[in-house]
Amino acid sequence: MEKQRKSELLLALIREGKPMTGYNKLNLIFQLSVPAILAQVTMVMMFFIDQAMVGSLGAEASAAIGLVESSTWLFGSLFSAAAMGFSVQVAHFIGANDFVRARDVLRHALIVTFSLSVLIMLLAVAIASPLPFWLGGGADIAPDSSRYFLFFSLSGPFFQMNVLASSMLKCEGNMRVASVMSVLLCVLDVLFNFLLIFPSRHVQLLGMNVWIPGAGWGVTGAALGSGLSFVVVSLWQGWFAFFRSKMLSLRLPHEPFRFVTSYLVNAFKIGAPMALQSFLMGSAQIVSTMIVAPLGNIAIAANTFAITAESLCYMPGFGIGDAATTLVGQSKGAGRPDLISSFARMTVFTGMIVMAVMGVVMYVFAPEMMGLMTPVAEIRDLGAQCLRIEAFAEPMFAASIVTYSVCVGIGDTLRPAAINLGSMWLIRLTLAALLATRYGLVGVWVAMAIELTIRGLLFLIRLYKISANPSKEVKK
Repeated sequence: MEKQRKSELLLALIREGKPMTGYNKLNLIFQLSVPAILAQVTMVMMFFIDQAMVGSLGAEASAAIGLVESSTWLFGSLFSAAAMGFSVQVAHFIGANDFVRARDVLRHALIVTFSLSVLIMLLAVAIASPLPFWLGGGADIAPDSSRYFLFFSLSGPFFQMNVLASSMLKCEGNMRVASVMSVLLCVLDVLFNFLLIFPSRHVQLLGMNVWIPGAGWGVTGAALGSGLSFVVVSLWQGWFAFFRSKMLSLRLPHEPFRFVTSYLVNAFKIGAPMALQSFLMGSAQIVSTMIVAPLGNIAIAANTFAITAESLCYMPGFGIGDAATTLVGQSKGAGRPDLISSFARMTVFTGMIVMAVMGVVMYVFAPEMMGLMTPVAEIRDLGAQCLRIEAFAEPMFAASIVTYSVCVGIGDTLRPAAINLGSMWLIRLTLAALLATRYGLVGVWVAMAIELTIRGLLFLIRLYKISANPSKEVKK
């Protein structure tokens, strides 16, 4: 509570136009980043544990999830884009000390995002059956892939509520509740998966033969476990964001509800490029999966596990990015160009340093990270080789992640979306298609490392332009 109070006092300095020392800024970045990093890492741990549990069932079960994983990420990223279209506006209004309008935007967000999530869920359900075949999967894994995608998709509206509640709390500066909810999500996911994936069995515990109940639903159980986790956590986190928040609670004074066109237009301007980027980036991930799929089930499983293992290293970048969005967003709302510039630079270079360290860790412990998810030696060795290639690109990947979050904070999502899409489609996929035919999965990951390095350089150029003329961003 004391740390939460300290971050609230520091954020108040932004809104009240008071000077901030370098120590104040670093302290605030630390106060907001650490809970956000923990939340991001915990989310990855959820997928890590999912895949470790399913991985124990064999290569086919792992490949079944890996085949449609990029598709689930695509729909999840659309939910995130919808939420950010509104939460960035909330950050600007909070920075301007206009809490009534911030709450009004929140009410618009609840209506619009829920409606959108239902439409996305219905679309996902409709394509669940043919999707594995579209992605190049074989008949041996297609039924499990379809069921996994179907049951995970049914939790879509709750996934949307969880994303919206989390992003609203973060833009308010309350990273701690969001991080606690992420930990709870991981714990529930482990519990539900433990009960739903495996059949009833006897295990040795402290020298005793203990009977453990289980449904024995395998891959389907993994989807149901994750979906149920989102249902429980979304309701709880939504209660905190929408009824307990000191700034955004719907119980606080507000104007009679009416649709305000400007909120919807601004949400579209911010969210539409993010949604388009999410769709095309997700589509690119699907194309990447289609490039990997002909390489066989071992390659599919190794690719899936390596992506999950790598995400443990780059999630700190997204955590620092969450802090950057909050700080830059509130600084813009408060009309503080000096803080926009300094927070942008400080968060980006902090992210690069942290992820450089994580890259070293990933290079050294790549075999152990893969070994935690699969007992299959071929999958483990191939995945470890891919991780060691990717380790060299982590600092520049951090530059792209955090600079993108800075751009989101100021409400600029079109140009960074163009950078991401151009880099992904023109560089990564082209190189991956060329290198996969000769070098297999290793070639795909070499293409990824090259592309992320180039993308990072492009975003650093964008960061320089923001830092050189922050007043331009305030006037927009």
